[in-house]
Amino acid sequence: MKSTSILSILALAISILILWSLKEIFILFFASIIIAMALCTITGKIRDFLRLPRWLALIITLISILLISGISILIIIPQFASEFQELINQIPSAVSKLWELSINTFLNFAEIVYKDTIPNLADKTLLTNKLSMFPDGPTLASGVTDSITRLVSLVSNVGIGILQIFFIISVSLMITLQPSSYREVAILLIPSFYRRRARTILLRCGNALSSWMAGVLLSSICVAILASIGLYLLGIKLVIANALIAGILNIIPNVGPTISTIFPLSVALLDTPWKSVAVLGLYVVIQNIESYVITPSIMHKQVRLLPGLTLTAQFIFTILFGPLGLLLAIPMAVVIQVFVKEIIVHDLLEKNYFSTKL
Repeated sequence: MKSTSILSILALAISILILWSLKEIFILFFASIIIAMALCTITGKIRDFLRLPRWLALIITLISILLISGISILIIIPQFASEFQELINQIPSAVSKLWELSINTFLNFAEIVYKDTIPNLADKTLLTNKLSMFPDGPTLASGVTDSITRLVSLVSNVGIGILQIFFIISVSLMITLQPSSYREVAILLIPSFYRRRARTILLRCGNALSSWMAGVLLSSICVAILASIGLYLLGIKLVIANALIAGILNIIPNVGPTISTIFPLSVALLDTPWKSVAVLGLYVVIQNIESYVITPSIMHKQVRLLPGLTLTAQFIFTILFGPLGLLLAIPMAVVIQVFVKEIIVHDLLEKNYFSTKL
């Protein structure tokens, strides 16, 4: 093997290691692009509607976001914070009660089945001793409490979190102020014969992301409203916290709706056991409405992802980038799908674009 080939392989390996070491910066930068795309989309809508210069529309956008955030902090957030804290405190009690109900159900079932054939098994005291090898309710609840405490302490590294948020907001604002300039910088890294085509692909990526963000926002609002109405009619406590959790976690397909069900189930289980079944049915109905009615109506222009690809993207990006990767898995999958469709399928396989230009 020639020395130049060895040096090329080493250079490639070093480049891959450098990129891997910068993966956290990459995911933060991508989050900044997502926020910048949202700001640019809102700014464009305001500019077209009010016929204003772009800089003035951007100022109106930022002021509106600050006002909405301030109102939410003053009105919604305190109520949500207190209810969410109460939710967290009720989960161990709900786990303990669920364990107790499970044991009683098993004892009753065993008494019915084995009463005539094995009399000893009909003795609930004996069955209780047999079940003592498993962790009891309070022990299991204590374990859940410890797990939640560790999870909160793990994700609440305040210093690093503040720096990351500051980085994301700063970069997103810089991109929002001059989106064309940053796009042209990226275009300059591409061979000259492909730059015009690259501009079209980047534009389609931006449109796909904008469509995804608008669709997810409206879908999450609808889910939160439906959850709040349903929980209120069922008489479940802490409606605001549960509805906001359902709307926020709706952003994460597959995983988010499942997690959001845990909280109202815990509240309902402590109130009346049959309500937990009703809550589970309510959330199943809401997710079916969201999947088959709301999402198709809102996102008819969105880049559609197959459920298998969505779950695969969530799994891969969570392993690579952690919790933030799970949150950004779908927008990254949207961008990757546009790149695959436009570059690999259209330019390479169908048009053979590169061989005609090189």
